[in-house]
Amino acid sequence: MNEFGRYVREKREQLLQSDKSFSLRQVAGRIGIEPTYLSKIERGGLAPPSEQVVLKLAHELGENPDILLAIGGKVSQELKEIILQRPELMADLLRQIKDMPEHAILRIVREVKDGDW
Repeated sequence: MNEFGRYVREKREQLLQSDKSFSLRQVAGRIGIEPTYLSKIERGGLAPPSEQVVLKLAHELGENPDILLAIGGKVSQELKEIILQRPELMADLLRQIKDMPEHAILRIVREVKDGDW
């Protein structure tokens, strides 16, 4: 079983414990895919699905879409477009912060959010 499938299954089954509407069949129906397809994804028999399906799964399971996409080895189209606007600068930024501790990255994010440009 791949990490994406395992993660989705664990989250869905956690929700199922307190809400029976999180059966595999019902979740698949709500996000517009076949139950057998979701089952194969959860068992790791298929690669993670398209971005659109991952986003629907994230919403359904109450998960952060960027995290679920990352677990599936994907990056959202929105982030791709941001990177493609300034590829050299974005690549340099990511390389610079790659080894920074999380608290330092959070400080940069807060400063950017609060900044007066």
